[in-house]
Amino acid sequence: MIVLLLVLTTLLAYGLWEFKGHQQRLKRIPLRIHVNGTRGKSSVTRLIAAGLRAGGIKTMAKTTGTLPRIIDFDGKEVPILRYEKANIIEQVKIFRYFANRKPEAVVVECMAVLPEYQWLCEHRLIRSHISVITNARLDHINEMGHFREQIARSLSNTIPEKKSFGAPFVLKGVTKPPVVFTSEKSNFPTLKEIADHNEVPIFRIGGGNVTLQELQKFGHIEHPANVGLALAVCDWVGIDRQTALEGMYRSHPDAGALKVARCTSGEKELLFVNAMAANDPESTLEIFNQIRERFSPLGTLLILLNSRSDRQDRSMQLLEMAGDNMEFDKFVLTGESVEKFTALLPDYKIPKSKAVGIGWVAPEKGFHLLFDQIESRGTVFGMGNVGAGGLDLFNYFYKHRRQGS
Repeated sequence: MIVLLLVLTTLLAYGLWEFKGHQQRLKRIPLRIHVNGTRGKSSVTRLIAAGLRAGGIKTMAKTTGTLPRIIDFDGKEVPILRYEKANIIEQVKIFRYFANRKPEAVVVECMAVLPEYQWLCEHRLIRSHISVITNARLDHINEMGHFREQIARSLSNTIPEKKSFGAPFVLKGVTKPPVVFTSEKSNFPTLKEIADHNEVPIFRIGGGNVTLQELQKFGHIEHPANVGLALAVCDWVGIDRQTALEGMYRSHPDAGALKVARCTSGEKELLFVNAMAANDPESTLEIFNQIRERFSPLGTLLILLNSRSDRQDRSMQLLEMAGDNMEFDKFVLTGESVEKFTALLPDYKIPKSKAVGIGWVAPEKGFHLLFDQIESRGTVFGMGNVGAGGLDLFNYFYKHRRQGS
């Protein structure tokens, strides 16, 4: 019993020592930005960091998107090696890494899904000066709730509290209190209610002020709302719009970012649109409509659903959305559990006659199988999951894309 008490006392003392050390490390970083939301967290994290760097602020970032990465002062990426499942305690190690390099600002993507863990990430591990909540859409419903308002309230756990925050941030002569930016429209009143309770100002930023000319300068397809949020943060810190944009144009997108690859095989041409990182139905449909407007005519349209056996609920949500909202020529099933989803297609108003089951195959084979589905010109709209071979398939197309496309 005495030995057990000694062990517990030692562990408690170590925990308190580690927590105190972490709080001291936080104080050594003048500006901390925490990015949360259903969709777009990784992109917004990267865009903000790039804009701050372009404005002369020594900035580091951590993104947990398709591939977890630390982004250094020069925009170079350092892989985060994990030998076990992701855990929010990882943030303690990351901030030790940050503090040793003495950045002026850090931008961190929220890595928590459960509401209580989101609260811990913000109020104990990051204590942000600027909180960003991209949007509140139906995803991770088992953890955050089955309604959008529930998800908004879950995400609001990363809104800072003025009464427990301490001093406002001071960076290059700019003094500002904590603030929240969001592009969420439907549940903005819910977020504002909580921000008002926490005595922190909140601003809704849409993508309406981002022009098509500005968007076309990106090397990938970027969402106007994501760019608008990043520009709002940079403006709040004191960086002019054009400087911030130039930095964003030079930045590397997330591996799962919305990219397109135009490829040829003999006399055939196929455009592959990678929307597999979108995951939730609302975001996926938004991208689909954007693609139809931007790249029309699409030729033979193939909807590709890449599924993972451990994310079947997400695939079924996308099946329902596709059956209700999309017009297409063929429905291609790749990844895992293909036979199960093929059998379910009629339940979601998708004729089996349009189904093409490919499964999880080598990228080169998938490349040729997709070309086999068109006569001359077509478009593949990829949705679902980047895992189970999805990202590998698109990367093969991207590697073999037509030069200049």
